[in-house]
Amino acid sequence: MESKELAILAAKAMDQRKGSKITVLKLEDLSTLTDYFVVGTGSSRTQTQAMADCIEEELEKAGAILNRIEGMQEGRWILMDYGQIIIHIFQEDERSFYNLERLWADAPALPHEEVFPEEA
Repeated sequence: MESKELAILAAKAMDQRKGSKITVLKLEDLSTLTDYFVVGTGSSRTQTQAMADCIEEELEKAGAILNRIEGMQEGRWILMDYGQIIIHIFQEDERSFYNLERLWADAPALPHEEVFPEEA
C-alpha cells in the first residue's frame, strides 16, 4: 500500500474513534524523515488511546509495520512511527502548544474531500 493510502487509512481510523481536527500533511517533497504526517486531536486520554488502538489495528490489516510508539501510557501526545507515515495524536493543549501545522507550514495538507470523500 502506498504511503498516501496508509495516511488516509490512519485518518479514517482516527475519525472512527471520533477524533477531531484530523489533518494529513504531505512531507515527501520537504523531508527525508517521512512522506506524511497524520495529526488528530482527542478530548481525553481514553479517547487518544482508543484512536491509537484503532489506527494500529487498521494499519496492521493493511500490512503496515509499526516501528515505534511513544506516549501511549500518558495519552497526551501519542506518536506512531510507521516509517513512511508518522501519526501524531494529541489532546487539545498539547496540539495547541506544539502546533505542528505551523512548524511544517510548507507542507501542504491533503484536501478534506480527498481524505473523507464519503462526506463530500
